[in-house]
Amino acid sequence: MKKTIFIILSVFTLMFTSCMTSEDQVSFRSEITEQSILIDGGNVMIPAILTLPKGDFKAPVVIMEHGTGSEKNEAGDGYKMLAPSLAKRGIASLRFDFPGSGDSEESYLLYTNAEAVRETQVVADYLSTLNDIDSSRIGLLGWSQGGTDVLLAASNNETYKSVATWAGALELVDMVSAQMREEAMATGQTKMEFGWRDSLDLSKEWIEQAESMDVLAAVENIKAPIGSFHGTLDNTVPFSDSEMVQEKSSNSMSELIPIENADHTFLIFTGDLTVYNELKMKTVEWFVKTL
Repeated sequence: MKKTIFIILSVFTLMFTSCMTSEDQVSFRSEITEQSILIDGGNVMIPAILTLPKGDFKAPVVIMEHGTGSEKNEAGDGYKMLAPSLAKRGIASLRFDFPGSGDSEESYLLYTNAEAVRETQVVADYLSTLNDIDSSRIGLLGWSQGGTDVLLAASNNETYKSVATWAGALELVDMVSAQMREEAMATGQTKMEFGWRDSLDLSKEWIEQAESMDVLAAVENIKAPIGSFHGTLDNTVPFSDSEMVQEKSSNSMSELIPIENADHTFLIFTGDLTVYNELKMKTVEWFVKTL
């Protein structure tokens, strides 16, 4: 009798396995894995790094978007250090380069807020094809202008279950001088200068979109919870930007998370990572709670 039961169970197991589709199958990951990939974005190729937690489950995922003049690993490797911390809590992540940044071979002239929103959806669609990713649990994280981009991307879009910003900016036009604007309107482009890296070619479209966008209006149309992480001593993007975002958010789980005595880069360049580690820990907890 026991042998008969065993045979029946074995046959049932084989039948069940054979009925599984590729979407049902999840690879076993014995360790946290990280791989560099190229995502076809249509008119651009998007360099990215995918980090997966160990296990044999479909993982929630956070898409990380960098700020102006930065790249996918972010200032002081802020995103690079965040990725394994998320993975240790069972959350995958994908950080990527916008056109003209990091490993991207495209021109920075292609980068605008509208292009960032489009590429965010391209990345989310790509993640939704992966067997190891739970496409119903996709989160967004953006730093500075990356914060602007994720707020715009999440507006009227139920793809994203959770949104977080690190010093997310509501206004970008103050980065453009009158002379830069005049040149861009006349020639189609201008240069954005930095004291710490090479200049960037800025398009007329970037400026026009920065002038016309209404990020707070976009926030009103975000259904997901928004976590606004902001340094109290930030003199690049006002702390009040995050306060205003929270005033407009309709989700009861949304939260303003002040990082005391932190500047725009959360003191990551000082050599003392105490403040950054606080930000990292609170960000991980945010996504554990909301994804």
